[in-house]
Amino acid sequence: MDIRTLLRDNIRSLAPYSTARDEYEGELGIYLDANESPYENGYNRYPDPHQKALKRRIAEIKGIAPEKIFVGNGSDEPIDLVFRLFCEPGRHNAVSIVPTYGMYKVAAAINDVEMREVPLGADFSLDADRLLAAADSNTRLLFLCSPNNPTGNCFPTATIERIIRTFHGIVVLDEAYIDFAETDGFLGRLDEFPNLVVLQTLSKAWGMAGLRLGLAFACEEIARTMGRVKYPYNINVVTQRIVLEELRHGIVGQVDEIRRERRRMALALAPAPTVRRIYPSDANFLLVEVSDPQTIYERLIEAGVIVRDRSRVPLCEGCLRITVGTPEENDRLIEIFKNLQA
Repeated sequence: MDIRTLLRDNIRSLAPYSTARDEYEGELGIYLDANESPYENGYNRYPDPHQKALKRRIAEIKGIAPEKIFVGNGSDEPIDLVFRLFCEPGRHNAVSIVPTYGMYKVAAAINDVEMREVPLGADFSLDADRLLAAADSNTRLLFLCSPNNPTGNCFPTATIERIIRTFHGIVVLDEAYIDFAETDGFLGRLDEFPNLVVLQTLSKAWGMAGLRLGLAFACEEIARTMGRVKYPYNINVVTQRIVLEELRHGIVGQVDEIRRERRRMALALAPAPTVRRIYPSDANFLLVEVSDPQTIYERLIEAGVIVRDRSRVPLCEGCLRITVGTPEENDRLIEIFKNLQA
C-alpha cells in the first residue's frame, strides 16, 4: 500500500513551517536566531520542535525506531491529525465501533467528516464483517480501541489483524490501556502493516495525565507527515523535561498492583446488593452494571467518591465505569457498595 496516495493533495504538497531550530542543529553559546528573551530563567528558549531526546528515550523503552514515533499534546492531537492528513472535509468518512472513546467522533465532527458507528455485540464482541461492510470507497479511517473504553475488553488479535489487512485505508488502533492487558498489542508489528497507526499514552500506566503527552507509532511516512502538519512547538519545555525524568522510573510495580486490585475489586463488588454485573476488564477500570446508576452515582458523590456514569452510552445502559484506585481508595469504594441497598 502506497500511503502517499491516501494523503490529501494539499498535505502531500505542504511546505511545513520552518522554525529557527530547524535551520541549525547543535549547541552554541549565543542564540540570536529566534527572537527569544536572552535572560535565562529555564523557560526563555523555545522547546525542541521535534522532541529528539524524548523520542530517543521512548524508542529505547518501546523498541521502536525514533523515526516511527510522533509525540503529541495528549492522544487527542494525533487523533485530530489523522483526520487532517487523510480526510477531505465533507467528502471522506471514517468508521468506528460503538461504544468507544468519544473523541474519535468529536474529532470527526470538527473536521467535517462523517463518522459511521458500528455497534459491538451484546457481549461487547467485535464483528469484523459488519465493521468492514460499513466502509465504502470514500472511507479513509477506521478506529479501534483495544482494550476498549468504556467496555474494558481487548479484541482478539486475529480479528484486529484481519481488519488491518482487509481495510484499504488507515487503521487507528488506540492502545491507551495496553499496559494493563495480558496481550502485547500491535506495536511490535508495525513493519507488517504500513496502514496501521498505534496510539498509546503516558497518561494511564505511566501516571502523567497532567502533562498531556500522547504517542502515535506508525510507518515513517505517516509519522513524518504528522510532524510536518503539527503546530511547531506542540510539546513545551517543562513537559519534555519532566517526562524525560519520569521515564527513568519503571512502572511494573504499579501496573501489577492495579491488576491485582482490579481482580480484588471485581470479586468484592460482585455480591453487593446493587450490583447486577461486572464485565471482564483488561484496563485499569471496571464497567459495573447496577440497579439504579443515577442514584448510586449521587450516593457515591455524597460519600466523597466520584465515578463515571456511562448509563446513557449505547450498550452500557445501567453501567458505571469505576477506575481502579489505591488499595485504600478501593477499600472505601467497596465499603460504600456493601452498604447500598438495591
